[in-house]
Amino acid sequence: MSVDRVQETEHREDIRDTGGAGGAGGAEGKEDSEAVTASVTAAVRYYSVAPGVRLNVRSGPGTNYSLVRVLPEGARVPIYCQRPGETISGPYGTTNLWDNIADGDYVSDAYVYTGSDGYVAPRCS
Repeated sequence: MSVDRVQETEHREDIRDTGGAGGAGGAEGKEDSEAVTASVTAAVRYYSVAPGVRLNVRSGPGTNYSLVRVLPEGARVPIYCQRPGETISGPYGTTNLWDNIADGDYVSDAYVYTGSDGYVAPRCS
């Protein structure tokens, strides 16, 4: 698999434990809640689009879905998840895999160099 760039993103979220009726002890009037910060780090890989190709981005996994935009030549795309769809032939073979590159944006995997004929990201839910 060829990876052009790995970008780490960090997501923080506050989780509050209010202790409830069965909460751990504490002085009367003292609130049993504390803020806990969880940090999740995920690597996002960027893959190259086939050289000389201006790639159509669709709203779903097929050419029957609306055109969202066109990526310029030399573009690199993240793949957040993949799902099966319309079978497409391109520079990197024939496949029914479609890559989710942004919320609701899909490109055919036949035009993205991943170095693999199969899934390189989780299946989209």
